[in-house]
Amino acid sequence: MKHLSTFPLGRRRDALLALLATAVLGLFLLNGGSASAHHGHSRGNHHGPSHDRPPTGSDRALALQWFDTTQATVTAAGFPQPVTQTRTWAVSWLAAARAVQDGSPWTFQRAAFASALHDTLLAQVPSQQPQLDAALAATLAGIPDGHRKSRGIEAGQDEAAAVLAERAGDGLDTASVEKPFTPPPPAPGVWQPTPPTFGPAVRYGQKDGRAFLLASNDQFRPGPPPALDSPQFLAALAEVRAYGQDTSSVRTPAQTDTAKFIVQDSYALYGQALREVLEDTHHSLDWDARAVAAFHVVSVDAQIAIHEAKYVYVFWRPVTAIRTGSVDPDPTWTPLLATPRHPEYPSGHAGYAGAAEGVLTWLTGPWAPQPLDATSVTDPGSVHTYTRWSQITDETIDGRVWEGVHYRFSDETAAKVGKQVAAWDLPRLYKLGL
Repeated sequence: MKHLSTFPLGRRRDALLALLATAVLGLFLLNGGSASAHHGHSRGNHHGPSHDRPPTGSDRALALQWFDTTQATVTAAGFPQPVTQTRTWAVSWLAAARAVQDGSPWTFQRAAFASALHDTLLAQVPSQQPQLDAALAATLAGIPDGHRKSRGIEAGQDEAAAVLAERAGDGLDTASVEKPFTPPPPAPGVWQPTPPTFGPAVRYGQKDGRAFLLASNDQFRPGPPPALDSPQFLAALAEVRAYGQDTSSVRTPAQTDTAKFIVQDSYALYGQALREVLEDTHHSLDWDARAVAAFHVVSVDAQIAIHEAKYVYVFWRPVTAIRTGSVDPDPTWTPLLATPRHPEYPSGHAGYAGAAEGVLTWLTGPWAPQPLDATSVTDPGSVHTYTRWSQITDETIDGRVWEGVHYRFSDETAAKVGKQVAAWDLPRLYKLGL
């Protein structure tokens, strides 16, 4: 990694102070930091000699190994809610980042890192115990036995227990997120169940989840969507009607490819970006653990903020507006891809993208360390190459319109909300011990 840039804070009135705070935190991460703020003790020899460091690159290899183990564990869990998936990452890597800070010898840090990840992942996805036990055993087998290794294991176990206790009952489990929602009576501008299933709304309870760092879940609630007779709404409606229809004659093959590529789960795409940051940069295990933890903490908070606004405004989707609205209604209009079963405004994908762009920019600056060749399970064979993090955000905004599932203003607003969450959270990571 060439540098650790701070995230630009735009026109917020507190921009200068927050920017300075983020800069300090960036240097803190870059240089390995000091003992975490959540406790005052240190288990390892924090100031001891470093001549017993492992071979160059082994920290990165260990971080990538456990990154892949975490991904496999979350995938195996099959959580249907993206926020629950993200919460699993956040809890696990937060514990790992804290544990690594508890001591400096590499034998301590590697044992602490793996033990924290093992215990937190096992607690959240107990069905994966054989795989997690095997991963932990493999890591510990490569660490010389001794007092530092034993103390590292203890530190990892303690930090895992602490974070799990802190996040217990945070309302981000499947049952809490999937509270039933009764939509308002049909009316212009009001969300109603959408085709093809006309199923009930999902993720209604996500708005009530306990955020990691937001002052309140409505802290970054945007203003309302444009009025139905406004030029902005009418232009957005015309765009999605023309470009988002399944049989559109104006959408180009490249636009169709982008629509199908970007519909994949947000983390399926951004996980590739985050992994590249770890793989193509050279930092300590401490840095890698904090980077992954920070990414997911911010992502959780952004997802909560987006759904808080969704269920305040309960705005109708394009398919409903086009089929039943007063502007040249077309009861047969069908989007290119199926509409998600929750209110329109603001966009979940674009909100995630804005937050992710904020964290990735904070980690590496606006450019990817190397060109990212990303793939998509929803568009097999297609490869999109990104050199700037903003390119993924831009494609997300466009793609959701071309899918026929969002108005452009919903995507643009959501991306701003995601960036606001990142700008708020990043200077405050110290409150979590990062």
